[in-house]
Amino acid sequence: MKDTAPTRTMTGAAAIVATLEALGVTDVFGMPGGAILPTYDPLMNSSLRHILVRHEQGAGHAAEGYALASGKVGCAIVTSGPAATNVMTALADANMDSVPLVVISGQVGASLIGTDAFQEADIVGASVPVTKHSFLVTDANDIPSRIAEAFHLASTGRPGPVLVDITKSAQNATIEFAWPPALDLPGYKPAGKPHMKQVRAAAREIATAQAPVFYVGGGLIRAGASQTLQRLVELTDCPVVTTLPARGAFPDSDHHNLGMPGMHGTVPAVGALQRADLIVALGARFDDRVTGNLDSFAPRARIVHVDIDAAEISKNRVADVPIVADLALALDALVEVMPEAHAEYGKADLAGWWRYLNRLRDRYPMGWAEPSDGKMAPQAVLQRLSKIAGPDAIYVTGVGQHQMWAAQFIQHDKPRHFLSSSGLGTMGYCVPAAMGAQVAQPDSVVWAIDGDGSFQMTNQELATCTVNNIPIKVCLINNSVLGMVRQWQSLFYDKRYSNTTLNPDDGDQIPNFVMLAQAYGMAARTVSRIEEVDEAIEWAMGINDRPVLLDFRVSKDSMVWPMVAAGVSNDEIRYAQGMAPDWDVED
Repeated sequence: MKDTAPTRTMTGAAAIVATLEALGVTDVFGMPGGAILPTYDPLMNSSLRHILVRHEQGAGHAAEGYALASGKVGCAIVTSGPAATNVMTALADANMDSVPLVVISGQVGASLIGTDAFQEADIVGASVPVTKHSFLVTDANDIPSRIAEAFHLASTGRPGPVLVDITKSAQNATIEFAWPPALDLPGYKPAGKPHMKQVRAAAREIATAQAPVFYVGGGLIRAGASQTLQRLVELTDCPVVTTLPARGAFPDSDHHNLGMPGMHGTVPAVGALQRADLIVALGARFDDRVTGNLDSFAPRARIVHVDIDAAEISKNRVADVPIVADLALALDALVEVMPEAHAEYGKADLAGWWRYLNRLRDRYPMGWAEPSDGKMAPQAVLQRLSKIAGPDAIYVTGVGQHQMWAAQFIQHDKPRHFLSSSGLGTMGYCVPAAMGAQVAQPDSVVWAIDGDGSFQMTNQELATCTVNNIPIKVCLINNSVLGMVRQWQSLFYDKRYSNTTLNPDDGDQIPNFVMLAQAYGMAARTVSRIEEVDEAIEWAMGINDRPVLLDFRVSKDSMVWPMVAAGVSNDEIRYAQGMAPDWDVED
């Protein structure tokens, strides 16, 4: 006789909660409303820690931060209509950055779908382009299976966001709950082990290349393969570049790391890719912010591309050696066969390649020009933050100039310690994502590095932090302008600053961020002089019973350098105040 799991009679709403508990979920972010209200009643007596946000977008970003900092699936619960559309930005953000996320949304009763009922929206239809998958559940009996499938889809293969939209009628219906449910995902077979013929071909390419580069993307962190990459680098002596979502995937403190490539990358990282004869792309997708003008990107390089998503292989740049596989398994295999490849083909002498890269590194180090307006250089502030908080802190950024400076001037040595909205570039990501990261890693110091423009989009979640004892630390890079847009206006629009000034020089600071933070129950200070920076950061580091905000007043004229203008060749990078590097640099 076939064994059957014991059943319990419960409502669909209770089944939602029971399923989350059975899946090992411990923390969820959300906000109740009419269509999800049946679920909030059993949630009250569950083992789940529910964190009540102040805006549904915040719930989504908090779940993203939780996922990135922990490696687990983040979870958010919202109601129908505007609540579900509010969380769409976070779904799109997670989709671009391959973040494992499950959002459970309430929906109007099944009989009301299509009638333009109160707070009805076709969120499944709307979310299809920005999610890995979306489910509409109208039958209560399907609830355990669909939620379990959502978590499986979100966390396997290429991670991503999954929406489960559950009608109010399904939540109110009664079912016989049994665990585990059957999963029905026909055709879903994520890549696993690599084909060894391709791995050996990749090893041959590496062994024989004279100017190789490992181009590391966020997929390496998702795969948990950082330590294996370090072993591969030790075997091959190849240089490494780490993209924005991969900062910390390979330690900055290792001399093999040339830094971040692309639009605001380091000169050595950009130069290495442009002059490489072999690029080994590891969980990276050759996006436009890295390649610049695609036709002129790395013109002489052969490509080894390892990715779990077959759709990424040869999408932007044709791969000479394609490997569709779990990146962790592929790197394990590559480490295993590299000694054989060296024995068969020899080990290339990279001394000349390293001499060239080190000359670029020595000639064009990261730096900045001191502002002429007497205000602080934001780069200096972040460099001091890095020195004092150290690589064990988790750094979360918003989007804008401060994001690039945080990637450039903070030393990133550990995976899952730098969180940022990379692909979608979502202003307002920082505060809720930092909140989620702090919930996931309560014993870590979490610094939310935000700009005054980005900060004002979601700072209501500071109330959530205070009420729930989530002691994030906010480093506000306040230049009173929309800095990145203003930089483009400076460079490409003849300094015509159309609608990028948040506070005029001769006006009051609106809002007063210290007073705003204090209204949220935070400790807060304004820092206007570079001599005050260290003491202020140390003061903030000493406060751990509530959130803290430091309002750093920095120059609005500071720019992010290096820079490759959109659509031009990476060869045209400008490293400081518009100056071009000498690519033929000699001793």
